[in-house]
Amino acid sequence: MKQHPVYLEMKEKRLLPLYTVTQLDLLPLVEKILVDNQLPLIEVTFRSELAVEAIKILAKSGKLLVGAGTVKTLEQAKAAVENGAKFIVSPAVVPDVISYCQEQQIPVFPGVATPNDIQRAYELGLDVVKFFPADIYGGLKAIKALAGPYFEMEFVPTGGIHQGNLQDYLDFEKILAVGGSFILSEALVAADGGVKAAATIKELRQLTKTN
Repeated sequence: MKQHPVYLEMKEKRLLPLYTVTQLDLLPLVEKILVDNQLPLIEVTFRSELAVEAIKILAKSGKLLVGAGTVKTLEQAKAAVENGAKFIVSPAVVPDVISYCQEQQIPVFPGVATPNDIQRAYELGLDVVKFFPADIYGGLKAIKALAGPYFEMEFVPTGGIHQGNLQDYLDFEKILAVGGSFILSEALVAADGGVKAAATIKELRQLTKTN
């Protein structure tokens, strides 16, 4: 799976925007901002009823690698993949979702926070996990400690990460990428037609390039 386009793109870009949709009409602008700034990744969260439709819209052009986040059930995973999702992110280890994604040969990143969580993911054949919520469960210090016994694992932390501490996370070799709505949010896109949102991503992309 580490040769999958999603994994390779995350490894190169180091950023995974988490986006919750309440306004479908903003999605063309969202796509443009990401494409223009060479960040063709987005995780659309199942935190709104528009998630499936948004995935379908964003996946249509083929310019973005669109994933589904906050996936808690097999039904959500299937709906996302059937509408163009290329990867799945869950807030916890959900065996049914993981098995389905493995059958479909698409990356799945379950949320972990403890050694027990990571062990379950490991036993299910995974070597990349989401660490969530990072700030509540010890942040980078916890990831470094967990990466000792679980040296096979790479982590995608989300939760409480921002531009101020992003560099610290990116400096650790076991961090594949960092996710968060601080990278791109609907509120920021809607505020001024995407001007500040584009500028924010440009700044963050510069940080990853100098890493």
